[in-house]
Amino acid sequence: MTGVQELAYVVYEVGDLADWEHFGVTLLGMQIGERTADGFTLRTDEKAHRWIVTEGPADDLVASGYQVESAEALDALVGRLAAAGVPVAEGNAAEAAARRVERLVKVTDPMGNPVELVTGLADAGTPFRSEALLGSFVTGTGGAGHHVLLSKGVERAEYLAFYQDLLGFRISDLIVEELAPGVFADLIFLHCNPRHHSVAFGDMPHPRKTHHFMVEVTDIRDVGRAYDRCMDAKQPFEMTLGMHPNDHMFSFYVRTPSGFSVEYGWGGLLIDDATWQVTTLDRLHSWGHRPPELVHELLGQAPRTNHLPGSEH
Repeated sequence: MTGVQELAYVVYEVGDLADWEHFGVTLLGMQIGERTADGFTLRTDEKAHRWIVTEGPADDLVASGYQVESAEALDALVGRLAAAGVPVAEGNAAEAAARRVERLVKVTDPMGNPVELVTGLADAGTPFRSEALLGSFVTGTGGAGHHVLLSKGVERAEYLAFYQDLLGFRISDLIVEELAPGVFADLIFLHCNPRHHSVAFGDMPHPRKTHHFMVEVTDIRDVGRAYDRCMDAKQPFEMTLGMHPNDHMFSFYVRTPSGFSVEYGWGGLLIDDATWQVTTLDRLHSWGHRPPELVHELLGQAPRTNHLPGSEH
């Protein structure tokens, strides 16, 4: 079945553009793509953009752009969505131009997240260049990266019917870990190309639609250098350096100025659908990924305040 090929871009509405520019460019090593009337775009490769940052009160994900191989494949995908009763709206020329794509179709997933199905995400007019990186970001056939979204109480069968049955994602694996007696983390990971997952879902207590977005780099030294830059800037961390047992990503998690996180990683696993076996794992982390508060407690230090905007602890 022809479906989406990659997570091409994400659109965030943020409250502080200056903080976000510092975070994306100085701390993470991205490049400004272009400045717009309501924000700016960020590049991580040869594409015109991978992140679109707009000013507004949401401080959250407001759209996910998934690239489809061709106009014909998009027509077939639109037909499946319409036959399943999913409302579909064709984007106009101005909307497509703003996203730097040839064609844009708008739908909404079962959690209420806007999804943009696109063809022909344009290249930028100049090569990608980062002042901060020794290597580069891992994109290509794997797309921009991955993100983990909150299922917000929607049944798994319902959102799988949308992402798996209609958009063509395949299940990579699941993780079910008992965090405390009777309290479970239950996540499912989906892929649409060799990247271990482009999207994952979990029903976790979190005030945002998105838990995190992952960017991957080609040089392990860039993980350490970004970790140091974030520490020096006193940017709040969600988790320290560690590794996942499913995608084998060596990474850390740092809070964005909007409160959700970015996973900054290296060494992610690639999937071969011909041989891959779906499994259920019983832990989220192979090692590390400690909450900063726990590290401070072990060291006998007072932790920095690290609350999500709009949440209560």
